[in-house]
Amino acid sequence: MQFKYLKQLLCLFLMMIVVYVPNVVFASLNKTIIFVPHDNRPISFKQTADNIRDLGYEVLTPPEELLGNRENPYAKPEELSKWVIENAKKADAAVISSDSMVYGSLVASRKHNLSEDVVLARVHNFEKIHQANPNMKLYVFGSIMRTPQTSEASGSEDANYYAQYGTDIARYTALNDKLEQDGLTHKERKQLKQYEQKIPKAALDDWLSRRQGNFLVSKNLIDLARNDVITYLALGCDDNAKYSQTNKERRALDNYGSDLSELKYQSVAGIDEIGYVLLTRAVNNLQGDIPFVSVHYAKGTGENTIPAYSNEPIKNSIATHIKMAGGMKVNSDKRADLVFMVNTNFDGTTGAANDLNNVYIPNENIIDFVNMVDEAVQANKKVGIGDITFGNGSDNALMFSLYGKNLLDKLNAYSGWNTPTNSTGYALAMGMGANYTDRVGILKMLEVRYLDDWLYQANIRQAVANRLNSMPGEGDYGNTKTRTLPAEKLATEALQKMIADYGLEKFEGQSYVADAQIRFPWQRMFEADIIFPEEKVSVEEKIEK
Repeated sequence: MQFKYLKQLLCLFLMMIVVYVPNVVFASLNKTIIFVPHDNRPISFKQTADNIRDLGYEVLTPPEELLGNRENPYAKPEELSKWVIENAKKADAAVISSDSMVYGSLVASRKHNLSEDVVLARVHNFEKIHQANPNMKLYVFGSIMRTPQTSEASGSEDANYYAQYGTDIARYTALNDKLEQDGLTHKERKQLKQYEQKIPKAALDDWLSRRQGNFLVSKNLIDLARNDVITYLALGCDDNAKYSQTNKERRALDNYGSDLSELKYQSVAGIDEIGYVLLTRAVNNLQGDIPFVSVHYAKGTGENTIPAYSNEPIKNSIATHIKMAGGMKVNSDKRADLVFMVNTNFDGTTGAANDLNNVYIPNENIIDFVNMVDEAVQANKKVGIGDITFGNGSDNALMFSLYGKNLLDKLNAYSGWNTPTNSTGYALAMGMGANYTDRVGILKMLEVRYLDDWLYQANIRQAVANRLNSMPGEGDYGNTKTRTLPAEKLATEALQKMIADYGLEKFEGQSYVADAQIRFPWQRMFEADIIFPEEKVSVEEKIEK
Protein backbone atom coordinates (compact mmCIF):
# COMPACT_ATOMS: atom_id res chain seq x y z
CA MET A 1 0.00 0.00 0.00
CA GLN A 2 2.84 2.39 0.84
CA PHE A 3 4.41 1.65 -2.55
CA LYS A 4 1.13 2.51 -4.29
CA TYR A 5 1.14 5.94 -2.65
CA LEU A 6 4.80 6.37 -3.60
CA LYS A 7 3.94 5.79 -7.24
CA GLN A 8 1.09 8.30 -7.03
CA LEU A 9 3.46 10.88 -5.56
CA LEU A 10 6.05 10.21 -8.27
CA CYS A 11 3.47 10.61 -11.02
CA LEU A 12 2.12 13.79 -9.40
CA PHE A 13 5.66 15.17 -9.24
CA LEU A 14 6.15 14.35 -12.93
CA MET A 15 2.92 16.11 -13.85
CA MET A 16 3.88 19.15 -11.80
CA ILE A 17 7.13 19.37 -13.77
CA VAL A 18 5.16 19.29 -17.02
CA VAL A 19 2.65 21.85 -15.79
CA TYR A 20 4.92 24.34 -14.10
CA VAL A 21 7.96 24.45 -16.36
CA PRO A 22 7.91 28.01 -17.79
CA ASN A 23 6.10 28.42 -21.10
CA VAL A 24 4.59 24.92 -20.99
CA VAL A 25 0.80 24.75 -21.05
CA PHE A 26 -0.33 21.29 -19.97
CA ALA A 27 -3.90 21.82 -21.12
CA SER A 28 -2.77 22.26 -24.75
CA LEU A 29 -1.52 18.69 -25.18
CA ASN A 30 -2.82 17.17 -28.41
CA LYS A 31 -1.23 13.73 -28.07
CA THR A 32 0.88 14.40 -31.14
CA ILE A 33 4.46 13.13 -31.48
CA ILE A 34 6.96 13.71 -34.28
CA PHE A 35 9.03 10.63 -35.02
CA VAL A 36 12.17 10.57 -37.16
CA PRO A 37 13.66 7.05 -37.30
CA HIS A 38 17.25 6.28 -38.24
CA ASP A 39 16.21 4.68 -41.56
CA ASN A 40 13.15 3.31 -43.34
CA ARG A 41 13.42 -0.36 -42.36
CA PRO A 42 9.98 -1.63 -41.27
CA ILE A 43 11.02 -2.36 -37.66
CA SER A 44 12.72 1.03 -37.33
CA PHE A 45 9.98 3.04 -38.99
CA LYS A 46 6.49 1.74 -39.74
CA GLN A 47 6.10 -0.98 -37.10
CA THR A 48 7.39 1.26 -34.32
CA ALA A 49 5.25 4.25 -35.32
CA ASP A 50 2.15 2.05 -35.67
CA ASN A 51 2.61 0.70 -32.13
CA ILE A 52 2.36 4.25 -30.78
CA ARG A 53 -0.56 5.12 -33.07
CA ASP A 54 -2.39 2.10 -31.68
CA LEU A 55 -2.20 3.76 -28.25
CA GLY A 56 -4.31 6.66 -29.55
CA TYR A 57 -1.49 9.04 -30.46
CA GLU A 58 -1.00 10.92 -33.69
CA VAL A 59 2.51 10.16 -34.90
CA LEU A 60 3.89 12.51 -37.53
CA THR A 61 6.58 10.89 -39.67
CA PRO A 62 8.54 12.51 -42.50
CA PRO A 63 8.03 11.62 -46.16
CA GLU A 64 9.87 8.36 -46.72
CA GLU A 65 12.06 9.84 -49.45
CA LEU A 66 13.74 12.01 -46.79
CA LEU A 67 14.90 8.93 -44.88
CA GLY A 68 17.89 6.72 -45.52
CA ASN A 69 17.31 3.45 -47.35
CA ARG A 70 19.48 0.68 -48.73
CA GLU A 71 19.98 2.34 -52.12
CA ASN A 72 20.67 5.79 -50.68
CA PRO A 73 21.68 5.72 -47.00
CA TYR A 74 22.77 9.39 -47.17
CA ALA A 75 19.19 10.59 -47.83
CA LYS A 76 18.35 14.30 -47.48
CA PRO A 77 19.30 15.56 -43.99
CA GLU A 78 18.84 19.26 -44.76
CA GLU A 79 15.34 18.75 -46.16
CA LEU A 80 14.56 16.48 -43.22
CA SER A 81 15.54 19.22 -40.77
CA LYS A 82 13.28 21.69 -42.58
CA TRP A 83 10.40 19.23 -42.37
CA VAL A 84 10.87 18.79 -38.60
CA ILE A 85 11.07 22.55 -38.04
CA GLU A 86 7.91 23.13 -40.10
CA ASN A 87 5.98 20.52 -38.11
CA ALA A 88 7.37 21.30 -34.65
CA LYS A 89 4.49 23.59 -33.66
CA LYS A 90 1.99 20.77 -34.19
CA ALA A 91 3.61 18.43 -31.68
CA ASP A 92 3.78 17.93 -27.93
CA ALA A 93 6.96 15.89 -28.26
CA ALA A 94 9.50 14.77 -30.84
CA VAL A 95 11.63 11.63 -30.94
CA ILE A 96 14.42 12.18 -33.44
CA SER A 97 17.38 10.16 -34.70
CA SER A 98 20.52 12.29 -34.76
CA ASP A 99 22.00 9.84 -37.27
CA SER A 100 19.26 10.73 -39.77
CA MET A 101 19.57 14.45 -39.05
CA VAL A 102 23.38 14.57 -39.30
CA TYR A 103 24.51 11.77 -41.63
CA GLY A 104 21.32 10.65 -43.38
CA SER A 105 20.84 7.31 -41.61
CA LEU A 106 22.39 4.76 -39.27
CA VAL A 107 24.27 3.11 -42.13
CA ALA A 108 25.48 6.48 -43.41
CA SER A 109 26.97 7.23 -39.99
CA ARG A 110 29.43 4.38 -40.63
CA LYS A 111 30.40 5.30 -44.20
CA HIS A 112 30.11 9.07 -44.72
CA ASN A 113 32.91 11.44 -45.72
CA LEU A 114 31.35 14.60 -44.30
CA SER A 115 33.57 17.37 -42.99
CA GLU A 116 33.57 18.44 -39.36
CA ASP A 117 32.01 21.78 -40.33
CA VAL A 118 29.09 20.06 -42.07
CA VAL A 119 28.26 17.60 -39.30
CA LEU A 120 28.45 20.23 -36.55
CA ALA A 121 26.23 22.61 -38.54
CA ARG A 122 23.67 19.81 -38.84
CA VAL A 123 23.88 19.07 -35.12
CA HIS A 124 22.92 22.65 -34.39
CA ASN A 125 19.74 22.26 -36.43
CA PHE A 126 18.40 20.86 -33.18
CA GLU A 127 18.62 24.40 -31.79
CA LYS A 128 16.40 25.59 -34.65
CA ILE A 129 13.91 22.83 -33.87
CA HIS A 130 13.84 23.89 -30.22
CA GLN A 131 13.37 27.54 -31.22
CA ALA A 132 10.45 26.58 -33.50
CA ASN A 133 8.58 25.18 -30.48
CA PRO A 134 10.26 25.67 -27.07
CA ASN A 135 7.34 23.86 -25.43
CA MET A 136 7.91 20.65 -27.36
CA LYS A 137 9.81 17.92 -25.51
CA LEU A 138 12.77 16.94 -27.68
CA TYR A 139 14.00 13.37 -27.23
CA VAL A 140 17.07 12.52 -29.31
CA PHE A 141 18.79 9.19 -29.93
CA GLY A 142 22.05 8.55 -31.71
CA SER A 143 24.58 5.79 -32.24
CA ILE A 144 28.10 5.33 -31.00
CA MET A 145 29.63 3.94 -34.19
CA ARG A 146 29.73 0.17 -34.23
CA THR A 147 32.72 -2.19 -34.29
CA PRO A 148 31.70 -5.36 -36.15
CA GLN A 149 33.79 -8.19 -34.74
CA THR A 150 34.45 -9.80 -38.13
CA SER A 151 34.56 -8.72 -41.75
CA GLU A 152 31.54 -10.95 -42.45
CA ALA A 153 29.51 -9.30 -39.67
CA SER A 154 29.83 -5.97 -41.45
CA GLY A 155 27.42 -7.06 -44.18
CA SER A 156 28.67 -4.34 -46.56
CA GLU A 157 27.28 -1.64 -44.25
CA ASP A 158 30.68 -0.20 -43.34
CA ALA A 159 33.48 1.30 -45.42
CA ASN A 160 34.51 -1.00 -48.31
CA TYR A 161 37.87 -1.95 -46.83
CA TYR A 162 36.15 -3.43 -43.76
CA ALA A 163 35.21 -6.44 -45.87
CA GLN A 164 38.92 -7.27 -46.10
CA TYR A 165 40.43 -5.82 -42.94
CA GLY A 166 37.43 -5.63 -40.58
CA THR A 167 38.40 -8.60 -38.42
CA ASP A 168 41.91 -7.22 -37.99
CA ILE A 169 40.62 -3.72 -37.24
CA ALA A 170 38.24 -5.09 -34.60
CA ARG A 171 41.02 -7.10 -32.93
CA TYR A 172 43.50 -4.24 -33.09
CA THR A 173 41.11 -1.76 -31.46
CA ALA A 174 39.99 -4.41 -28.94
CA LEU A 175 43.59 -4.74 -27.78
CA ASN A 176 43.90 -0.97 -27.57
CA ASP A 177 40.78 -0.88 -25.41
CA LYS A 178 42.03 -3.74 -23.23
CA LEU A 179 45.32 -1.86 -22.83
CA GLU A 180 43.37 1.10 -21.44
CA GLN A 181 41.08 -0.97 -19.21
CA ASP A 182 43.17 -3.84 -17.91
CA GLY A 183 46.61 -3.78 -19.52
CA LEU A 184 48.11 -6.27 -21.98
CA THR A 185 50.28 -9.34 -21.64
CA HIS A 186 53.60 -9.50 -23.45
CA LYS A 187 51.99 -11.72 -26.10
CA GLU A 188 49.12 -9.27 -26.58
CA ARG A 189 51.52 -6.36 -27.02
CA LYS A 190 53.24 -8.27 -29.81
CA GLN A 191 49.84 -8.96 -31.41
CA LEU A 192 48.96 -5.27 -31.21
CA LYS A 193 52.10 -4.37 -33.18
CA GLN A 194 51.42 -7.12 -35.71
CA TYR A 195 47.90 -5.86 -36.39
CA GLU A 196 49.17 -2.30 -36.69
CA GLN A 197 51.64 -3.43 -39.34
CA LYS A 198 49.10 -5.64 -41.14
CA ILE A 199 46.28 -3.09 -41.52
CA PRO A 200 46.85 -0.51 -44.29
CA LYS A 201 47.45 2.88 -42.69
CA ALA A 202 45.03 4.60 -45.05
CA ALA A 203 42.20 2.26 -44.06
CA LEU A 204 42.82 2.53 -40.31
CA ASP A 205 43.22 6.32 -40.50
CA ASP A 206 39.98 6.66 -42.44
CA TRP A 207 38.06 4.48 -39.98
CA LEU A 208 39.40 6.25 -36.91
CA SER A 209 38.99 9.74 -38.36
CA ARG A 210 35.32 9.08 -39.18
CA ARG A 211 34.85 7.82 -35.64
CA GLN A 212 36.50 10.94 -34.27
CA GLY A 213 34.05 13.11 -36.22
CA ASN A 214 31.11 11.08 -34.96
CA PHE A 215 32.51 11.26 -31.42
CA LEU A 216 32.57 15.07 -31.72
CA VAL A 217 28.94 15.02 -32.86
CA SER A 218 27.98 13.01 -29.76
CA LYS A 219 29.80 15.46 -27.49
CA ASN A 220 27.90 18.33 -29.07
CA LEU A 221 24.62 16.49 -28.53
CA ILE A 222 25.53 16.11 -24.87
CA ASP A 223 26.18 19.86 -24.77
CA LEU A 224 22.69 20.49 -26.19
CA ALA A 225 21.20 18.30 -23.47
CA ARG A 226 23.26 20.16 -20.89
CA ASN A 227 21.85 23.46 -22.20
CA ASP A 228 18.24 22.16 -22.18
CA VAL A 229 17.86 22.31 -25.96
CA ILE A 230 17.47 18.53 -25.92
CA THR A 231 15.10 17.29 -23.23
CA TYR A 232 16.67 13.84 -23.08
CA LEU A 233 19.53 12.22 -25.01
CA ALA A 234 20.12 8.49 -25.46
CA LEU A 235 23.28 7.16 -27.11
CA GLY A 236 23.26 3.53 -28.19
CA CYS A 237 26.28 1.32 -28.72
CA ASP A 238 25.84 -0.24 -32.11
CA ASP A 239 27.33 -3.75 -32.53
CA ASN A 240 30.23 -3.96 -30.10
CA ALA A 241 31.96 -6.10 -27.47
CA LYS A 242 33.49 -5.85 -24.01
CA TYR A 243 36.78 -4.77 -25.57
CA SER A 244 36.08 -2.58 -28.59
CA GLN A 245 36.48 0.91 -29.94
CA THR A 246 32.75 1.40 -29.42
CA ASN A 247 33.00 0.58 -25.73
CA LYS A 248 36.06 2.82 -25.38
CA GLU A 249 34.17 5.77 -26.87
CA ARG A 250 31.13 5.05 -24.73
CA ARG A 251 33.19 5.37 -21.55
CA ALA A 252 34.66 8.66 -22.77
CA LEU A 253 31.24 10.08 -23.65
CA ASP A 254 29.73 8.96 -20.35
CA ASN A 255 32.59 10.71 -18.61
CA TYR A 256 31.98 13.86 -20.66
CA GLY A 257 28.29 13.81 -19.68
CA SER A 258 28.90 12.72 -16.08
CA ASP A 259 27.49 16.00 -14.73
CA LEU A 260 24.09 15.20 -16.29
CA SER A 261 21.49 13.17 -14.41
CA GLU A 262 19.83 10.07 -15.84
CA LEU A 263 16.83 12.28 -16.55
CA LYS A 264 18.92 14.07 -19.19
CA TYR A 265 21.41 11.58 -20.64
CA GLN A 266 22.07 7.83 -20.75
CA SER A 267 23.97 5.38 -22.92
CA VAL A 268 23.17 1.71 -23.47
CA ALA A 269 24.18 -1.35 -25.49
CA GLY A 270 21.98 -1.49 -28.60
CA ILE A 271 20.60 1.07 -31.03
CA ASP A 272 17.76 -0.21 -33.28
CA GLU A 273 15.31 -0.40 -30.37
CA ILE A 274 15.93 3.07 -28.95
CA GLY A 275 13.48 4.92 -31.18
CA TYR A 276 10.65 2.82 -29.73
CA VAL A 277 12.04 3.14 -26.20
CA LEU A 278 12.07 6.95 -26.42
CA LEU A 279 8.60 7.07 -28.00
CA THR A 280 7.44 5.11 -24.95
CA ARG A 281 9.22 7.61 -22.72
CA ALA A 282 7.34 10.42 -24.47
CA VAL A 283 4.02 8.61 -24.02
CA ASN A 284 4.67 7.87 -20.34
CA ASN A 285 5.53 11.51 -19.72
CA LEU A 286 2.45 12.75 -21.58
CA GLN A 287 0.31 10.27 -19.65
CA GLY A 288 1.90 11.41 -16.39
CA ASP A 289 2.77 7.81 -15.51
CA ILE A 290 5.86 5.92 -14.33
CA PRO A 291 5.34 2.21 -15.05
CA PHE A 292 6.85 -0.18 -12.50
CA VAL A 293 8.69 -3.16 -13.99
CA SER A 294 9.87 -6.34 -12.26
CA VAL A 295 12.38 -8.56 -14.08
CA HIS A 296 12.97 -12.32 -14.03
CA TYR A 297 15.47 -14.48 -15.91
CA ALA A 298 15.69 -18.08 -17.01
CA LYS A 299 17.84 -20.34 -14.85
CA GLY A 300 21.60 -20.52 -15.23
CA THR A 301 23.70 -17.51 -16.22
CA GLY A 302 20.50 -15.48 -16.47
CA GLU A 303 20.96 -11.81 -15.63
CA ASN A 304 24.74 -12.06 -15.98
CA THR A 305 24.53 -13.14 -19.60
CA ILE A 306 26.67 -10.92 -21.83
CA PRO A 307 24.80 -11.44 -25.09
CA ALA A 308 26.23 -11.32 -28.58
CA TYR A 309 26.84 -7.79 -29.96
CA SER A 310 26.96 -6.34 -26.44
CA ASN A 311 29.62 -5.12 -24.02
CA GLU A 312 27.70 -5.56 -20.76
CA PRO A 313 25.53 -8.03 -18.79
CA ILE A 314 21.94 -8.05 -20.01
CA LYS A 315 20.74 -6.96 -16.55
CA ASN A 316 22.55 -3.63 -17.05
CA SER A 317 21.00 -3.03 -20.47
CA ILE A 318 17.52 -3.88 -19.20
CA ALA A 319 17.87 -1.60 -16.17
CA THR A 320 18.91 1.25 -18.45
CA HIS A 321 16.14 0.58 -20.98
CA ILE A 322 13.54 0.72 -18.19
CA LYS A 323 14.82 4.14 -17.13
CA MET A 324 15.11 5.32 -20.75
CA ALA A 325 11.46 4.44 -21.32
CA GLY A 326 10.41 6.45 -18.27
CA GLY A 327 9.78 3.47 -16.03
CA MET A 328 11.13 2.23 -12.70
CA LYS A 329 12.51 -1.20 -11.86
CA VAL A 330 10.96 -2.82 -8.78
CA ASN A 331 11.70 -6.06 -6.96
CA SER A 332 8.15 -7.24 -6.37
CA ASP A 333 5.68 -8.56 -8.96
CA LYS A 334 2.92 -7.36 -6.67
CA ARG A 335 3.91 -3.76 -7.33
CA ALA A 336 4.67 -4.20 -11.04
CA ASP A 337 2.72 -2.83 -14.01
CA LEU A 338 4.82 -5.19 -16.16
CA VAL A 339 6.40 -8.50 -15.18
CA PHE A 340 9.26 -8.82 -17.65
CA MET A 341 10.76 -12.26 -18.24
CA VAL A 342 13.99 -12.86 -20.13
CA ASN A 343 14.65 -16.12 -21.95
CA THR A 344 18.39 -16.85 -21.84
CA ASN A 345 20.51 -19.92 -22.47
CA PHE A 346 21.56 -21.74 -19.31
CA ASP A 347 25.24 -21.22 -20.21
CA GLY A 348 24.79 -17.57 -21.21
CA THR A 349 25.59 -18.08 -24.89
CA THR A 350 23.69 -16.50 -27.78
CA GLY A 351 22.97 -18.68 -30.80
CA ALA A 352 21.68 -17.73 -34.23
CA ALA A 353 17.98 -18.32 -34.89
CA ASN A 354 18.67 -19.97 -38.25
CA ASP A 355 21.00 -22.53 -36.66
CA LEU A 356 19.99 -26.19 -36.86
CA ASN A 357 19.90 -26.33 -33.06
CA ASN A 358 16.96 -23.93 -32.91
CA VAL A 359 14.60 -26.84 -32.48
CA TYR A 360 11.00 -27.14 -31.28
CA ILE A 361 11.71 -29.64 -28.50
CA PRO A 362 12.09 -27.75 -25.18
CA ASN A 363 14.95 -28.46 -22.82
CA GLU A 364 14.61 -28.31 -19.05
CA ASN A 365 15.47 -24.60 -18.99
CA ILE A 366 12.66 -23.76 -21.42
CA ILE A 367 10.17 -25.92 -19.52
CA ASP A 368 10.99 -24.13 -16.25
CA PHE A 369 10.84 -20.72 -17.95
CA VAL A 370 7.44 -21.36 -19.55
CA ASN A 371 6.08 -22.61 -16.23
CA MET A 372 7.25 -19.33 -14.67
CA VAL A 373 5.43 -17.41 -17.40
CA ASP A 374 2.31 -19.52 -16.94
CA GLU A 375 2.25 -18.93 -13.18
CA ALA A 376 2.48 -15.18 -13.66
CA VAL A 377 -0.28 -15.17 -16.29
CA GLN A 378 -2.51 -17.31 -14.08
CA ALA A 379 -1.95 -14.77 -11.31
CA ASN A 380 -3.29 -12.09 -13.69
CA LYS A 381 0.08 -10.38 -14.07
CA LYS A 382 0.88 -8.38 -17.19
CA VAL A 383 3.73 -10.39 -18.67
CA GLY A 384 6.26 -9.46 -21.32
CA ILE A 385 9.03 -11.66 -22.75
CA GLY A 386 12.45 -10.70 -24.06
CA ASP A 387 13.59 -13.73 -26.07
CA ILE A 388 17.39 -13.68 -26.35
CA THR A 389 18.46 -17.32 -26.43
CA PHE A 390 19.09 -16.72 -30.13
CA GLY A 391 19.92 -13.59 -32.06
CA ASN A 392 17.94 -12.55 -35.15
CA GLY A 393 14.85 -14.60 -34.41
CA SER A 394 12.77 -16.46 -31.84
CA ASP A 395 13.58 -19.54 -29.82
CA ASN A 396 11.36 -22.17 -31.49
CA ALA A 397 11.19 -24.32 -28.37
CA LEU A 398 9.97 -21.37 -26.33
CA MET A 399 7.34 -20.32 -28.85
CA PHE A 400 6.04 -23.86 -29.39
CA SER A 401 5.80 -24.34 -25.62
CA LEU A 402 3.93 -21.05 -25.20
CA TYR A 403 1.59 -22.17 -27.98
CA GLY A 404 1.08 -25.53 -26.30
CA LYS A 405 0.03 -23.86 -23.05
CA ASN A 406 -2.25 -21.35 -24.84
CA LEU A 407 -0.14 -18.44 -23.61
CA LEU A 408 0.61 -16.62 -26.89
CA ASP A 409 -2.53 -14.48 -26.68
CA LYS A 410 -2.15 -13.95 -22.92
CA LEU A 411 1.10 -11.97 -23.05
CA ASN A 412 1.35 -8.18 -23.02
CA ALA A 413 4.64 -7.99 -24.92
CA TYR A 414 7.12 -10.14 -26.82
CA SER A 415 10.19 -9.60 -28.97
CA GLY A 416 12.90 -11.85 -30.35
CA TRP A 417 14.29 -9.92 -33.31
CA ASN A 418 17.80 -8.83 -34.30
CA THR A 419 20.35 -8.46 -31.43
CA PRO A 420 19.45 -9.50 -27.86
CA THR A 421 19.43 -5.91 -26.57
CA ASN A 422 17.21 -4.88 -29.51
CA SER A 423 14.77 -7.58 -28.39
CA THR A 424 14.68 -6.74 -24.68
CA GLY A 425 14.44 -2.99 -25.29
CA TYR A 426 11.64 -3.39 -27.82
CA ALA A 427 9.67 -5.79 -25.63
CA LEU A 428 10.00 -3.50 -22.61
CA ALA A 429 8.67 -0.56 -24.62
CA MET A 430 5.78 -2.67 -25.90
CA GLY A 431 4.95 -3.89 -22.41
CA MET A 432 4.83 -0.38 -20.97
CA GLY A 433 2.73 0.89 -23.87
CA ALA A 434 0.29 -1.98 -23.37
CA ASN A 435 -0.94 -0.14 -20.27
CA TYR A 436 -2.62 2.41 -22.55
CA THR A 437 -4.59 0.12 -24.87
CA ASP A 438 -7.01 -2.82 -24.70
CA ARG A 439 -6.49 -6.53 -25.31
CA VAL A 440 -7.21 -6.25 -29.04
CA GLY A 441 -4.64 -3.47 -29.31
CA ILE A 442 -2.06 -5.56 -27.45
CA LEU A 443 -2.71 -8.56 -29.70
CA LYS A 444 -2.25 -6.39 -32.78
CA MET A 445 1.26 -5.49 -31.58
CA LEU A 446 2.03 -9.09 -30.63
CA GLU A 447 0.92 -10.50 -33.98
CA VAL A 448 3.58 -8.55 -35.87
CA ARG A 449 6.31 -9.91 -33.63
CA TYR A 450 5.01 -13.49 -33.85
CA LEU A 451 4.84 -13.33 -37.64
CA ASP A 452 8.18 -11.56 -38.04
CA ASP A 453 10.43 -12.81 -35.24
CA TRP A 454 9.10 -16.35 -34.95
CA LEU A 455 7.50 -17.49 -38.19
CA TYR A 456 9.70 -15.56 -40.61
CA GLN A 457 13.07 -14.96 -38.97
CA ALA A 458 13.42 -18.26 -37.12
CA ASN A 459 11.85 -20.50 -39.77
CA ILE A 460 10.73 -19.21 -43.15
CA ARG A 461 13.79 -17.06 -43.85
CA GLN A 462 16.26 -19.92 -44.01
CA ALA A 463 13.84 -22.22 -45.83
CA VAL A 464 13.35 -19.67 -48.60
CA ALA A 465 17.05 -18.81 -48.68
CA ASN A 466 17.82 -22.48 -49.32
CA ARG A 467 15.64 -22.39 -52.45
CA LEU A 468 16.81 -19.09 -53.91
CA ASN A 469 19.21 -20.70 -56.36
CA SER A 470 16.36 -22.71 -57.89
CA MET A 471 14.44 -19.54 -58.72
CA PRO A 472 14.74 -17.81 -62.10
CA GLY A 473 16.87 -14.69 -62.34
CA GLU A 474 19.66 -13.46 -60.11
CA GLY A 475 20.00 -12.82 -56.40
CA ASP A 476 21.12 -14.21 -53.09
CA TYR A 477 20.37 -13.83 -49.37
CA GLY A 478 22.08 -10.44 -49.12
CA ASN A 479 20.71 -9.03 -52.38
CA THR A 480 17.66 -10.75 -53.80
CA LYS A 481 17.72 -8.67 -57.03
CA THR A 482 15.39 -10.17 -59.67
CA ARG A 483 14.50 -13.04 -57.35
CA THR A 484 12.77 -10.69 -54.91
CA LEU A 485 9.20 -11.30 -56.14
CA PRO A 486 9.33 -15.10 -56.29
CA ALA A 487 11.05 -15.14 -52.89
CA GLU A 488 8.31 -12.93 -51.45
CA LYS A 489 5.67 -15.23 -52.95
CA LEU A 490 7.23 -18.36 -51.49
CA ALA A 491 7.72 -16.69 -48.09
CA THR A 492 4.11 -15.47 -48.07
CA GLU A 493 2.77 -18.95 -48.82
CA ALA A 494 4.83 -20.38 -45.96
CA LEU A 495 3.75 -17.57 -43.62
CA GLN A 496 0.02 -18.04 -44.28
CA LYS A 497 0.33 -21.79 -43.74
CA MET A 498 2.08 -21.34 -40.40
CA ILE A 499 -0.46 -18.72 -39.31
CA ALA A 500 -3.22 -21.26 -39.94
CA ASP A 501 -1.25 -24.09 -38.30
CA TYR A 502 -0.93 -22.12 -35.05
CA GLY A 503 -4.32 -20.42 -35.23
CA LEU A 504 -2.84 -16.94 -34.89
CA GLU A 505 -5.73 -15.47 -36.89
CA LYS A 506 -8.16 -16.76 -34.24
CA PHE A 507 -6.95 -14.38 -31.53
CA GLU A 508 -9.55 -11.79 -30.58
CA GLY A 509 -9.95 -9.19 -33.33
CA GLN A 510 -7.08 -10.62 -35.41
CA SER A 511 -8.86 -12.39 -38.31
CA TYR A 512 -7.10 -10.07 -40.79
CA VAL A 513 -3.80 -11.79 -39.95
CA ALA A 514 -4.78 -14.83 -42.05
CA ASP A 515 -3.98 -12.95 -45.26
CA ALA A 516 -0.67 -11.41 -44.14
CA GLN A 517 2.05 -11.14 -46.77
CA ILE A 518 5.84 -10.73 -46.71
CA ARG A 519 7.89 -8.09 -48.52
CA PHE A 520 11.64 -7.50 -48.74
CA PRO A 521 11.81 -3.68 -48.98
CA TRP A 522 15.63 -3.65 -48.72
CA GLN A 523 15.89 -6.46 -51.29
CA ARG A 524 17.57 -8.77 -48.83
CA MET A 525 16.28 -11.53 -46.60
CA PHE A 526 17.74 -10.29 -43.34
CA GLU A 527 14.57 -8.35 -42.55
CA ALA A 528 11.00 -8.46 -43.82
CA ASP A 529 7.96 -6.23 -43.86
CA ILE A 530 4.72 -7.84 -42.71
CA ILE A 531 1.88 -6.51 -44.85
CA PHE A 532 -1.76 -6.86 -43.81
CA PRO A 533 -4.82 -6.72 -46.13
CA GLU A 534 -5.60 -3.04 -45.70
CA GLU A 535 -2.15 -2.04 -46.97
CA LYS A 536 -1.09 -4.83 -49.29
CA VAL A 537 -0.65 -5.05 -53.01
CA SER A 538 -0.53 -8.76 -53.78
CA VAL A 539 2.59 -10.38 -55.16
CA GLU A 540 0.57 -11.41 -58.22
CA GLU A 541 -0.44 -7.78 -58.89
CA LYS A 542 3.19 -6.66 -58.56
CA ILE A 543 4.26 -9.33 -61.07
CA GLU A 544 1.55 -8.23 -63.52
CA LYS A 545 2.67 -4.59 -63.21
